[in-house]
This record gives sequence, C-alpha cells and structure tokens, in this order.
Amino acid sequence: MIRKPEVLARKLGLNFSQPALFIQALSHRSSGSRNNERLEYLGDSVLGFVIAQQLYQLFPEAGEGVLSRLRASLVNQTVLAELARQHNIGDYLILGSGELKSGGFRRDSILSDALEAIIGALLLDQGIGACQQWILGLFNDKLAGLKVDSWNKDPKTRLQELLQSRRKELPVYELISMSGADHAQTFEVKCSVSINQQSTVGIGISRKKAEQLAAENMLNLLTHQNA
Repeated sequence: MIRKPEVLARKLGLNFSQPALFIQALSHRSSGSRNNERLEYLGDSVLGFVIAQQLYQLFPEAGEGVLSRLRASLVNQTVLAELARQHNIGDYLILGSGELKSGGFRRDSILSDALEAIIGALLLDQGIGACQQWILGLFNDKLAGLKVDSWNKDPKTRLQELLQSRRKELPVYELISMSGADHAQTFEVKCSVSINQQSTVGIGISRKKAEQLAAENMLNLLTHQNA
C-alpha cells in the first residue's frame, strides 16, 4: 500500500463505519483473495441506476435512446478512470507485486474498477441514500455539462463528430449487397473507422437507413469497448 486508505477516505468525504470494506475496495485481485471484484460488481449496478435516475429527472423530454446514450457517455471506463485520477485513487491502491512493477495503478481498467468498488463498499456500509449523494457529487460537473440536443443528432453525424474530436479520418460506408424487388429493396452497408479494427453492418429499406444503422452499431461498439 503506497498511502494510508483513511487519508483517501477523508479526501473523498467518506467516513466508513466498517473501514475494512474501504480497504477491500482498494484491493486489486492481484493482491490476494480478499479483493474488490465483488464490490466492483455491486458498485457498477448502483452507479448505473443512480445516473439513470438523475438523467431521467434532468431531461424529462428525452427518449429512451437519448437517455441510454447520455448514460453511456458518463458510465464508462474512460470517464471513471479520469475521475479516479482527479482524486489520486491510484496512489492508494493495494496491488500485487506484478501489477506494481507494471504500473497497474495507472491503468484505466484498474482505476475504474476501484472507483466502482468504492461505491459498492459505500452501499454496504451506509445504504443507497449515501451512495446516491456521493455519486451525484462526484459527477456534478459532468452532469451539469450535458446538453441533450447533441444526443438527438442522427448516428452518422454523431459518429463523424466523435472521430473529428479525436482528429481521425471520417468513417467509410461500403454497400455490401442490395436485394429484393424494386419496390421492396433491402440494403446492407458496412461501416469502418480508423480507431477500431472491427467493422459494423446495418440493414435497411434504403441505403441511407442502412448507413444510419451501421453508424449506430459502430457507436455502440466503441462505447462498450470503453465501458
């Protein structure tokens, strides 16, 4: 352990009645059998629920698809690791010797899992109300910066803007097949991007609809890989 966990707890504004839960939340599986994997599972579910409920209240006019995309933009590995770094959680992780040598305290997956494990530990220690309050405080700035209008854009536009924000080439759409009678044709389109080796496919009654679906599938793929 690099630093004392009670110091981190104070910095996070937490006061555990069961300090062992907090220590377990900081313990990576490489450190032994009493690790944070089960707490991470619990915290992941609670985090998703709290953020979903808050988005539901913040954006009463948003549909299910928009709310799901908003939640995915917040509850993913990249954002959680960023928040963990802001609070220097990596300095307090309990890692096995191999992970210590390889710099595991800097890895996104380990940092995001630890943050979710802390939420799971807080749930067991103080209940859902304390969890909700702490999570909303943690995500306050990110929630305040959300604008629902950008998430109402069509999938091709959102995918293009995502790639442009990363200074990458625009997506490529390739017509794979076109079948059916003239009045009932089906189009199959493949979408490829430079930041992922996997391509996605969309099928629709027009080439435009097929491209939109292929773009939506690519956005979902990129989101899940970062989650």
